[in-house]
Amino acid sequence: MASNSKPAGVFAASLTPMTDDLAVDVPRAVAHNQWLLANGCDGVAPLGTTGEANSLSVDERLAVLDALADACITGAQMIAGVGCTAIPDTITLTKRALANGAGGVLMLPPFYYKAPSEDGLFAAYAEVIERVGDPALQIYLYNFPQQVGFEIPLSLIARLVEAYPDTVVGSKDSSGDWPRMERTLKELPGFRLFPGSEEFLLAGMRQGGAGCISATVNINAPEAQQVYANWQSEEADALQAHLTELRMAFQGLPAIPVMKAYHARERTDPALANIRPPFTRGSESDLATASERLAAANFKLAA
Repeated sequence: MASNSKPAGVFAASLTPMTDDLAVDVPRAVAHNQWLLANGCDGVAPLGTTGEANSLSVDERLAVLDALADACITGAQMIAGVGCTAIPDTITLTKRALANGAGGVLMLPPFYYKAPSEDGLFAAYAEVIERVGDPALQIYLYNFPQQVGFEIPLSLIARLVEAYPDTVVGSKDSSGDWPRMERTLKELPGFRLFPGSEEFLLAGMRQGGAGCISATVNINAPEAQQVYANWQSEEADALQAHLTELRMAFQGLPAIPVMKAYHARERTDPALANIRPPFTRGSESDLATASERLAAANFKLAA
């Protein structure tokens, strides 16, 4: 496990359990994050894409942040998702994450209006930073162009790092574009980049990356931890090949519903399959496909 005072290592973009009436199941959310930390994760990144954050109200997100802090999931174990389309909502969540001692916040750009200018995006991040006004703030920019509709330009990242070097400290890059990630690491020495897929964990570590923050680490965290802990060893490439095979078990499937369904079955807790619209529950067919792929890779979910 990582012992860095800053977030580093294997982070799950953690799932958010729901009750049967589709309210956030806060006790199960705490329990799931504790399970992740006990089964291979160095930390968790709740309330991101995988956590259905943009289907949740600000009050619901605050309740999750408070409950995780009450369970002592904080500091370097916590990178809290805070990005919203409305700057005041982002500020509210960021202030609460800081009050709870989070080691960092994961911040989407405002994403409703498409093709924003670089100046506009800089202004949006600057407004949050200035209005939060806390020297403890550590922002990890969240680049996810497939979901957001645009990418955070490297030129913007460089501007933000230059303007706020002690605040804009890293990113989660879910673009799947390894050359972009490699260029980020080369052009911004010391920038704490987390690939958004564990398939790039080893390559990232070899280029100075900080680890990974991934959805499918909700399933394969022990195997991801093996890569992270042994990235300099002779077996690193073989470990990464196996980890990538596990990641690919969910390729082409609706990953969030299927992961929830898989946890529900394997942990004998049907409520873990609950999911808020517009998602629908993972189908038996999709669950069978993922299960067959995982079994072919000799995988069994941690107890």
